Amino acid sequence: MTTRSARNDQPIRVCIVDDQRLMRDGLRLLLELESDLEVVGEAEDGEAALKLYEAVRPDLVLMDVRMPGMDGVEATRRLLARWPEVKVIILTTFDDESIIFDGLRAGALGYLLKDVSGQELAEAVRKVAQGGALIEPSVARKVLAEFSRLTPLQPSQSSSLVEPLTSREQEILGWIGRGLANKEIAARLNLTEGTVKNYISSIFQKLGVQDRTQAAIKAREMGIG
Repeated sequence: MTTRSARNDQPIRVCIVDDQRLMRDGLRLLLELESDLEVVGEAEDGEAALKLYEAVRPDLVLMDVRMPGMDGVEATRRLLARWPEVKVIILTTFDDESIIFDGLRAGALGYLLKDVSGQELAEAVRKVAQGGALIEPSVARKVLAEFSRLTPLQPSQSSSLVEPLTSREQEILGWIGRGLANKEIAARLNLTEGTVKNYISSIFQKLGVQDRTQAAIKAREMGIG
């Protein structure tokens, strides 16, 4: 069963950016099996992605990481610098772990491995297009491991917050940093999803972040999780 975009019940409009034609064709085929998703353009590198986004203004961009010329990280950074509203899901492989963190910093809202199923891909597109954020747990672990290697833990940074996190908020932030969804956090803490959502809103406000990926970075910086 599919769900509709929140925008006047119109299909979610997606652009695909990947230097491999076979990959673009495969992604297009998987997405167009869903009645609420529509592929409105394709690009083979970052430079073309910028022009494509300006021309068609999709709801979401599926962005490959490794491409000749301008890669996916730089393209994401430039897209967000010019159009802050853009939503990007980065497509990656396990071999890309060394640059995934750069994509987080660039502002990507989602990460998916290229071997995901069609259903997982569609659900990820819907979630991010509707304002959520997504890091596949296996990717999240690699991101945090790399960040741990590059940046020593600095728990004292938590004291710089205008309003400190409560113990429960710190606990929830730790689970966000591990890539868990609200439903999973709620089950672990024996809370309702609504309660978890309220905690997360408070956490975002205190940290000064807009989404879960930024919160996951903050969690690592603060030595939480």
